[in-house]
Amino acid sequence: MRFERLYPIRFSHCDPAGIVFFPQYLVLFNHLLEDWFTHGLGIAYADFLGKRRIGTPTVRLECDFRAISRMGEDVTFSITPERVGGKSLTLAIEARHGDELRVRARQVLVFTS
Repeated sequence: MRFERLYPIRFSHCDPAGIVFFPQYLVLFNHLLEDWFTHGLGIAYADFLGKRRIGTPTVRLECDFRAISRMGEDVTFSITPERVGGKSLTLAIEARHGDELRVRARQVLVFTS
């Protein structure tokens, strides 16, 4: 049940050298999460948080940065559920440019009301 999205690396993601500033990957991971809920699962993320009042805070995050990404590149981000619990969700996240792995992450979310 892998979900993928292609995101362009923009000026706003980069440091002065034109390389993605690592915290921006976390912003892109959140974009991916929102897209997965809305387009992959068919649950509008805005309604999930707004109308349903269910939060999804991150309680654990591990990242391995393997290679740099540069402004102007298109990077494919993927999300794969690894574990679905009663109150938490573990996700495997990857960012690739072609066959090159740029970032690999594992994120644990909990559901709050």
